[in-house]
Amino acid sequence: MGVATEVLIRDLSAETADLDRLLGPGVWDVPTPAEGWAVRDQIAHLAWFDDAAVRAVTTPEEFRAEARAAADAGLDADALVAERRSMPGEDLLAWFRSARAGLTETLAAADPKTRIPWYGPDMGLASFATARLMETWAHGQDVVDGLREAGRDAVREPTDRLRHVAEIGVRALPWSFMVRRRPVPRVPVRIELTLPGGGPWTAGPEGAADVVRGTALDFCLVVTQRRHPADVDLAVSGAVAKEWIGIAQAFAGPPGTGRRPGRFA
Repeated sequence: MGVATEVLIRDLSAETADLDRLLGPGVWDVPTPAEGWAVRDQIAHLAWFDDAAVRAVTTPEEFRAEARAAADAGLDADALVAERRSMPGEDLLAWFRSARAGLTETLAAADPKTRIPWYGPDMGLASFATARLMETWAHGQDVVDGLREAGRDAVREPTDRLRHVAEIGVRALPWSFMVRRRPVPRVPVRIELTLPGGGPWTAGPEGAADVVRGTALDFCLVVTQRRHPADVDLAVSGAVAKEWIGIAQAFAGPPGTGRRPGRFA
C-alpha cells in the first residue's frame, strides 16, 4: 500500500468515526435535507455502496456487468434505501460498521495501481478511496443538518480532511458538465481555498482568468450539493467558473437536485 493510499484510508476511517458518533437510539427516523430520506436512509446508502465498492475492487469484471445492468435498468438510490427501511437501528448500524470495515480492509490490501470500475468512469485506487471519503462526509452533512433542524445537539467541526473532498470536486469539473450533456469547457479554472486549519489549498494554473476563492468548507458544501451557491461565501469570477459552481457535482450518478437557496443561508 502506497503512502498516499495509507493516508487516505486513515482519513476515511477518521471521517467514518466522526459520523458514527452521531448515530444511536432515537436518530434513525429523523428527516434529513434529502427529500424523503431519514438518517437511516443516509446510512443505508453508505453501507450499500460500501458493499458494492468491495465487489468493484475484488471482482471487477463481475462488477462491470453488474454496473452495466444497473445502468440499463436505471440505478434507483431511493429504491435501494427503501428496501432497508424496516431494519432495526442497531442492525443498520452494525451493517454500516461491517461494510465500512470490509471496505477499508479491501482498499488496504489492493494494488495501488489498480483501476476500479464504478457507476461513473473507472478510477484509480486513491481516487476511489477519496470518493468514498467524500460520500461519507457529504452524507454525514445530511445527518448533521437533519439533526440540527430537528432541534438536536449535533456538532461537526470541519477538518483538513476536506482537502480530499475539494480534490475530487475539482477533478469532477468535466463530469459536472458531461452529466448534464453540456460541452466540457477548455478554459482553465483556478481554485484558491483556506483549509480549516488555516493553510492554503490550491488547484489549477496561476493566472487563470476564471477563479474560485473561499473556504474549503464552503467549496466542499457546494461541490457535494449540500449548500446552494447563494448560501455560501465563495468569490467566483469568470463565466466558466460561474457556470461550473452552479452545477458542480463531485459524485457519480445522474444530475443532483442540490439544496434550495435560503434553506441554510
